[in-house]
Amino acid sequence: MNEHFKSIVLQKTGASSLTEKEVIQELWSGYGRIIRVGLENAAVESVIVKHVQLPIHKKHPQGWDTNSGHERKLKSYKVEAAWYNTYSTISAARLPQCITIESYNHEVLMLLEDLDSAGYPLRKEEVSWEDIDECLLWLAKFHASYLGKVPNGLWEVGTYWHLETRPQELEVLEDQNLKEAAPLLDKKLSECRHKTFVHGDAKLANFCFSKEGAVAGLDFQYVGGGCGMKDVAYFIGSCLNQSACERLEAQILDTYFNHLQNEFEERNEALETEWRSLYRFAWADFHRFLKGWSPGHWKINSYSERVTAQAINSL
Repeated sequence: MNEHFKSIVLQKTGASSLTEKEVIQELWSGYGRIIRVGLENAAVESVIVKHVQLPIHKKHPQGWDTNSGHERKLKSYKVEAAWYNTYSTISAARLPQCITIESYNHEVLMLLEDLDSAGYPLRKEEVSWEDIDECLLWLAKFHASYLGKVPNGLWEVGTYWHLETRPQELEVLEDQNLKEAAPLLDKKLSECRHKTFVHGDAKLANFCFSKEGAVAGLDFQYVGGGCGMKDVAYFIGSCLNQSACERLEAQILDTYFNHLQNEFEERNEALETEWRSLYRFAWADFHRFLKGWSPGHWKINSYSERVTAQAINSL
């Protein structure tokens, strides 16, 4: 961090000194890093700094070094800042407290609560049903918190794979049936009556677990309007193989909707009916992006192909 940002951290936390303890993660395509910062003589032992810097040389892991990709990433950090400043405090789902957001010389500092220190130190690559249940509960609480809200300053349509923001991936998509159906799948999802905010990148890696199994969520760069099924389908695809997706599909949807209905004072049958009918469209929408972006990706499997075919056939 530059000296200006260091002074901001000290001022906002009341610490007498700080130490950059570890780089938790480099931001995608070289746009900065996430750092754990240790504090002396402060109310907490550590905080998280998300330090956004424009890369000198853009280098995308999949080779998508385009101006539209660059602009999308820049907007994503503006969206995350707007999210923390305007909307984060009304979430019933656990997420890091935002201490401050500062801009300086075309760089951005997001100073956040350290969820490890707050009791969520575990990250998981494999999940039990109990873990899935807790993540579905988190998503249900999140979606219920923002039902009917207007995403001012966020993505009008949430998720990082939204069709309008991914023209290059659509152009190279070789699956002609899916390519032709893509606008119709997008329209089906975008015209849903019951809209909320979707997290937009609700993969397993963006959930932190407590030792007791509770969950907190991270990373709000692609939060925006939409149908909650987008998050559910994407989350399930991030942590289960095709046989588990097939076997657990009904249980996953029943569990999510039970949690969601419990967040309402009265059951919302119209919402549940609509969103259940959109699950396959949400799955197919992400499958469209993935087949264009990375045709050999492990998530492209027989379950995804079957669900996508069902969605296309029902259009």
